[in-house]
Amino acid sequence: MLEYRAEPQIPERGRKDLAMKHRRTFSNEFKRQVVEEYLSGVSTAAQLMRRHEISSGLLYHWKDQYTKGRFDNPPTHEAALEERVRQLEQLVGRLTLENEFLKKAVQRSLAPPKRSGSSSLSIVTSSTASKGGAS
Repeated sequence: MLEYRAEPQIPERGRKDLAMKHRRTFSNEFKRQVVEEYLSGVSTAAQLMRRHEISSGLLYHWKDQYTKGRFDNPPTHEAALEERVRQLEQLVGRLTLENEFLKKAVQRSLAPPKRSGSSSLSIVTSSTASKGGAS
């Protein structure tokens, strides 16, 4: 009997595997145009996503970046204020930790030293005998 063996197909050199998707890259100019079109109300998010074949998450990520001024555009006043609030909250957190640390250090330095010679363990004796065993 004849046996049929299928030889594995090896792609030609330089040819990419068809199952592997090509990762697209977008210029800052393109991203800015898409976001400005969305913000102006000319197109809806769904229309832009279909037209440019991008996900909703990517569009909203670009919108966040746009408000922060990452596409060679000036940041919005609101985004600049939010960034400043974030920085100040970090500073308050750091100062609070430092303050708590210093308070504990002062309390430890002012507390009377503990005596290591005396023991606070007391022995309790019972006057009644245990009634649990065989006599």
